[in-house]
Amino acid sequence: MSPLKITTGYAATGPVLKVLGELDYDNAPELSELVPTIPLRPGQCLVLDLGGMVFCDSSGLSALIAAHRHTQAARADIALAAVPAHTLRILRIVGLDQILPIHPDTASATAP
Repeated sequence: MSPLKITTGYAATGPVLKVLGELDYDNAPELSELVPTIPLRPGQCLVLDLGGMVFCDSSGLSALIAAHRHTQAARADIALAAVPAHTLRILRIVGLDQILPIHPDTASATAP
């Protein structure tokens, strides 16, 4: 079991959350509770860097969807960066890659 750790940073395009560990039933609420506290202005982009995420279950996917809804309500965007291959496969199977922009790394996700 890898506990979840989320670090917050900022880029010119908006906030960047680095997700490390397991985004699962036990830990996903931590992301779901943190995202609404991140100030977002219209036109900004919230980047979720998932490069350090080792596991994501359906609760984790729900947290990503909730983050998407939060950004939409703020008239902002969301992007996923460095998505692990196993999670990328699931995102594609369920069609979330169609609503959550995916970038190979944080640098490309935060490029103006």
